[in-house]
Amino acid sequence: MGAHQGQHGHRPEGAASEPNATSLPLCGIRVLDVSQVMAGPFCSMLLGDMGADVIKIEPPDGGDQTRRAMGFKLKGADSLGFINMNRNKRSMVINLKSEAGRRVFYRLVETADILVENYRPGATKRLGVDYGTLSKINPRLIYASISGFGQTGPWAQRPGFDLIAQAMAGVMSITGHPDGLPAKAGVPVADIGCSLFALYAILSAYIGRQSSNQGQYIDASLFEAAIAFAIWDISEFWGTGVIPQKLGTGNRMSAPYQAVRASDGYFVMGANNDKLWRALCNVMNRPDLLDNPRYATISDRLANRIALIEDLETTFITRPMEKWVDVLLGVGIPAGPIYNYEQALDNEHARHRNVSMEIDHPVEGRVKSIGFPVKLSGTPQKVRLPPPLLGQHTGEVLAELDIPQDEIDALNKEGAFTA
Repeated sequence: MGAHQGQHGHRPEGAASEPNATSLPLCGIRVLDVSQVMAGPFCSMLLGDMGADVIKIEPPDGGDQTRRAMGFKLKGADSLGFINMNRNKRSMVINLKSEAGRRVFYRLVETADILVENYRPGATKRLGVDYGTLSKINPRLIYASISGFGQTGPWAQRPGFDLIAQAMAGVMSITGHPDGLPAKAGVPVADIGCSLFALYAILSAYIGRQSSNQGQYIDASLFEAAIAFAIWDISEFWGTGVIPQKLGTGNRMSAPYQAVRASDGYFVMGANNDKLWRALCNVMNRPDLLDNPRYATISDRLANRIALIEDLETTFITRPMEKWVDVLLGVGIPAGPIYNYEQALDNEHARHRNVSMEIDHPVEGRVKSIGFPVKLSGTPQKVRLPPPLLGQHTGEVLAELDIPQDEIDALNKEGAFTA
């Protein structure tokens, strides 16, 4: 077959014509995205944003379930959730349950540098697309598996959902107010955290491959990602033997550092060292707080955090929150309003940082998308490809594999591309 070798590995001839593709740091790397929903697709999208040729391998019966499962749709069949996690990819439909589909997939694996999948542990082995099988076809392949609890251990077969990982990793036990019902973090910290940890491992393995010429297997889990975020809480538990409890918006290591009440609502502030504490007392004209032995040290303020916040709020409720934010920032004390998403996305700073953008979509036209979360000075990311329609690039990728039309027709009859 005709693999096209690039500077960093195999790349399709067609990718060279993509606008600005050759200027991006991962140009020349081919990624097979055999994942659905969030953690895997988000990881592969970030690789695509940096220039990788990401081929999204989708099942023929509707593709990635996020296309239809998120519920927020505009004109076409694909949800906004799918659109926001699948830019800079090409979509190829392959029925991996068929022997013919696997034959096509194996030929694609020969050209790949990286594979990302999030099947339940054991499923890839049954399909014949596991690392043991594919590493014999391509020993340089970096193969990343994302699952709920990892590939081994007593919980390995449990479903991989963000909510479940947050609950079992302890995150929900410290989320919310002390007297409140169980609550999860407002955003999917286990899903996105696992995606980012997998990305870090993939790039590390790719750098290592440059000297070893060998790929390797990566086992990433939502459970361990959620635990990795709990540095303060686990440190407190190991240091004191006391199981951490809910603190609302408070912080385990410092006080005051949380949401506080003003005359018209809540804002957040942090006077988390002695210098800032003195500045806070001075700007509030509260020398009594400085003289109060219950608040003399950081440890004292932590031990008496409830009384401390009550004392502070007797002054904070005398002015509107925006006024307090301006006053505190004016003396160097971190503070900010609590925004909803409309406010967070539509303000002068968000517009300056391009936290949202519009992209051209073949069905939706101009559609909103979350912007690139990091900025590179020399090789800024580009939306080279809009989120693909299901199977949009199947024929294009088959042509890059130099599979003749009569063979494609035969493969199609064998069920390679249909359910």
